[in-house]
Amino acid sequence: MKFSTQVKPISYLKSHAAEIIRDITESREPMLITQNGEARLVVMDVRSYEEQEETLALLKLLALGNREIEQGHFRTADEAFADIDREAAQ
Repeated sequence: MKFSTQVKPISYLKSHAAEIIRDITESREPMLITQNGEARLVVMDVRSYEEQEETLALLKLLALGNREIEQGHFRTADEAFADIDREAAQ
């Protein structure tokens, strides 16, 4: 995604809020808002935000899993299934 086409000053946000909401909701493209020529915030639709948060959560889980593997804290699939079989037999 390129922010270059979706960069607006804060004054535009103030005067065109309803239009911005409609456009962002339809396009699902975030908008970068500047203040005094500096990037200050990103405006995005809720669905995109939720999807991004879910993606980040999954990436964190993968990173934690990789760290556990690197530290040797894991069981082989055979060991895990053997444990399940033992518990089911009880």
